Amino acid sequence: MTQTGAPRTFLQSLETMADEAPEEGLSLKAIFDRLDERAFGAGLFILALPCSIPFLYGVPQIVSLPMMVLTLQMLAGRDEPWLPEKFGARKIDKQGLSRTSRFGRKWFGWLERISHPRLLWITGRGMDQVLALFMTVFCASILLPFPLTNTVPGIAVAIMAFGLMSRDGLLVILGWLLGSAWIAMLVTGSTWIITSLKALI
Repeated sequence: MTQTGAPRTFLQSLETMADEAPEEGLSLKAIFDRLDERAFGAGLFILALPCSIPFLYGVPQIVSLPMMVLTLQMLAGRDEPWLPEKFGARKIDKQGLSRTSRFGRKWFGWLERISHPRLLWITGRGMDQVLALFMTVFCASILLPFPLTNTVPGIAVAIMAFGLMSRDGLLVILGWLLGSAWIAMLVTGSTWIITSLKALI
């Protein structure tokens, strides 16, 4: 018999986990084990959520390196994600988990409503390594010490990751366009600043 209160979707599972977490929070390894998800898309989506929250500092920097660990494993062609013990032991406290789950529902709930398998070749074998290369760059930009640096690439990775989970190539393209536009803006802005400084010198 089906339990009516049992989580039915990925976001509901995340909300339940946040509600039941102890005050000290959960390690990244415990989060992965609790959700029982082995896909790279699921792991990246979980880690990208706190990176997508504006003006949240500390947590994005905690999870950005593990995100890169996952994208580099995708790039290397691994079938399943794995976190080194050093990264797996990093914790997100209960408050951070609760804020992340609320943010995920509020701003990414629409992904559950519209996602379905389409443009399957984009999420197929081989293309995932191409996507991993771009996501690695997006994740690396989160580490830059500028205001709101984490938000746009975090959202881009979250959308791409959800697209990978649901095999929705259209969502993957949407996330890729957002992340690529962000990187282009960073490169253009950095070039302009360097050129202006040289002119002053």
